[in-house]
Amino acid sequence: MNKDVYVLGIETSCDETAAAVVKNGREIVSNVVASQIDSHKRFGGVVPEVASRHHVEQITLVIEEAMNRANLSFADLDAIAVTQGPGLVGALLIGVNAAKALAFAHQIPLIGVHHIAGHIYANRLVTEMKFPLLSLVVSGGHTELVYMKEHGKFEVIGETRDDAAGEAYDKVARALHLPYPGGPHIDRLAHEGSVTIDLPRAWLEEDSYDFSFSGLKSAVMNTVHNAAQRGEQIDAKDMAASFQASVVDVLVAKTVKAAQEYQVRQVLLAGGVAANRGLRAELERKMAEIEGVDLVIPPLSLCTDNAAMIAAAGTILFEQGKRADMSLNADPSLELS
Repeated sequence: MNKDVYVLGIETSCDETAAAVVKNGREIVSNVVASQIDSHKRFGGVVPEVASRHHVEQITLVIEEAMNRANLSFADLDAIAVTQGPGLVGALLIGVNAAKALAFAHQIPLIGVHHIAGHIYANRLVTEMKFPLLSLVVSGGHTELVYMKEHGKFEVIGETRDDAAGEAYDKVARALHLPYPGGPHIDRLAHEGSVTIDLPRAWLEEDSYDFSFSGLKSAVMNTVHNAAQRGEQIDAKDMAASFQASVVDVLVAKTVKAAQEYQVRQVLLAGGVAANRGLRAELERKMAEIEGVDLVIPPLSLCTDNAAMIAAAGTILFEQGKRADMSLNADPSLELS
């Protein structure tokens, strides 16, 4: 009989300290996340030094809680997977060094995981992956279309040339005087407003799967600023609806086009912005028109940063014989390859 594989995942790439145990790469045994949102709200964004200090305070507690909930000892683990990058270097270092210490102390194989690979593999905690597949990754720091022919092989066929979609959401929210993080507030207001403001959509070259949201962000800010100079008040609900419509149109159209061109069997949604109701609904509507392609959208708890996704991605690397040694270091610019 094949032995069950238990992997401890550790995630500290930004402002969540997380640890989780996953069984056989598909079953969540425990999943613990300590969020820092309340600490960063007053600054209107993540402060790297503050994030690092919180990780130092929480990392041991979070790992202990994940192991206790899983009712496992370190001797029961087959591997420890940790986010190596990309992310905030100070934050990444906390997780990487915690993972190295545990791996060394308990003589457990160590695996470095790419953060975006983790987001993609969050979908394997929902259903088995079918290849070839396409993943739309949308988060605060990343907007990418990733093609996969097999486990662990990633081909980025499109990416943002400037702002990521999540970054644009936060900046537009700030212009509308909405609290941090701005994405959920824009999404909520968008469902209460109407698309009445003409905003640009950056399609770029005809054959390009790249994205660009800098111009859209600037258009929103200019519209708000010009209205203020005229003594007029922009309706925040209508602006949110118009902005979100522009973002979602481009994301969904390029995803659908790529899914058809690459003849994939599955389309996965991944990343923090995957929690956006407008994006989820429009992608479901458009993908329903394509026969033979399954759409997989993870639950909200697996869209934002968590360690279960890191353990899931790490399990594949473990099964492929990939290992890291004690020279493993944080890499804030790690390439997905």
